[in-house]
Amino acid sequence: MDTVPPLWKELKESADFVCYEHFMNAERVFIGYIKTLTDMETVQRQILSCLSDHPGLSFNEMYAVIPVAEKEIAHDWKIIQDNIYRGYVAVQFGLQSHRCMLINAAISKGRSVTIPEVEFTVEGPKEAFVESLDINLNLIRTRVPVPELRIREMTIGSVSKSRVAVVYLKGIANEAYLNTCVQRLEDVRFDQVTDSTLLQQMIEDNSNSIFPQSIGTERPDYVAWALSSGQICILKDGSPASVFAPVNFWSFFITYEDYYLPWIIASLLRMIRFFSVFFSVFASPLYVAVITYHGQGVSNVFLPTIVSSRINVPFPPIVEVLIMELVIELLREAGARLPSKIGQTIGIVGGIVLGTAAVEAALTSNFLLIIVALSALASFTTPIFRMSATIRMLRFPFIFAAQIWGLLGIFICTLALVAHLLRLTSLGMPYLVPLYPFRKADLYDTAIRPPYSKFHHRFSFFRSPNPVRFERKKAAAKKDIDD
Repeated sequence: MDTVPPLWKELKESADFVCYEHFMNAERVFIGYIKTLTDMETVQRQILSCLSDHPGLSFNEMYAVIPVAEKEIAHDWKIIQDNIYRGYVAVQFGLQSHRCMLINAAISKGRSVTIPEVEFTVEGPKEAFVESLDINLNLIRTRVPVPELRIREMTIGSVSKSRVAVVYLKGIANEAYLNTCVQRLEDVRFDQVTDSTLLQQMIEDNSNSIFPQSIGTERPDYVAWALSSGQICILKDGSPASVFAPVNFWSFFITYEDYYLPWIIASLLRMIRFFSVFFSVFASPLYVAVITYHGQGVSNVFLPTIVSSRINVPFPPIVEVLIMELVIELLREAGARLPSKIGQTIGIVGGIVLGTAAVEAALTSNFLLIIVALSALASFTTPIFRMSATIRMLRFPFIFAAQIWGLLGIFICTLALVAHLLRLTSLGMPYLVPLYPFRKADLYDTAIRPPYSKFHHRFSFFRSPNPVRFERKKAAAKKDIDD
């Protein structure tokens, strides 16, 4: 068709845009949509059949008759165009009219809800977010079925036109944190926002820090817990992960499976994670410092073993450590980029072959090989991937500092790290809270996961308008039926 409404000529340049003319009592009606985004069954049964069955109706009468829930009347061409690119069908009466009916006929395709792939747990629900924003909001709504659950939706990205939803609990989430989050999302000026991880980096307080200041998760039960604690959740259409903030440093070493296990077991596992982080960062630098500068501090029990393992190694400790650390990182990257079955084989076979060959070729010592392998394993205990990558990268400045100044270098690097963490914030909340600023009442769910009787108050650093979860005295006074 050569004759189209003037406002539709730009869309007509695309091969998948369909625009044709329909007559209703000699009045011309123009129907336009993008066929690659539109469900043809909805177009045929709900829209075209309705136009044919009611030829004498006016524009407003026809709008009321079409049996589709999501529809609207628009005059602004920008709104009309944006909705057509979202799968809506535009119906315009007359060639020069600027008024269109917009009827939702978008194709609903996507994978079904599956088990978590990254945050898999033995205990607890087995549902994970998918790429559909509506399905993800449904997963949250079913877990938080209260009227206080509020959703703010906006469009971000001049090219991607991404739907982004900010989810929070009215009366529990702090308004200052919420306004900060919404303002930063509205200030995002980027053309293509393909995933929530991009938003995660764009709205953080310090984008130059290697430490993440928000948590990404694929588990709707974890998001429900965060919302009830007073945190704010961000979801993006097309992304299978949710982001929530504000968070503190200790949150990255807590997995939500801790809350499904008995509190004593969960506390032990949590302490193992914190010890693993400490070991992963400091083990290799301490080896470099001790072997290079402080050999007199090695116990006589270990000294013969270390000397005998290094007697044929031609490299200084710093080169020896860097070789092994880079080999571990290469194996990790190769295993992550290859298909899963091949990646597992590369990791196991490559680690055994290269480790054995490196020791036999006198490129490294047995003692260092054990330290590096344990450090790599310890880094995997961090449940949040972005923090795990941060912990791995932290080792290298500590190694170089240990080579230059020994134990003093490690101490200086530690001070610099602590100073950086003290300056970090998440949506304005201090990153090291409750240790700095110190809040004794909020220490109950950090290194130790307490029993649920201790969760009677929300963390004060979330500044929730409603800090009480339940009345502690009433819960303690309640008796069992057989008492």
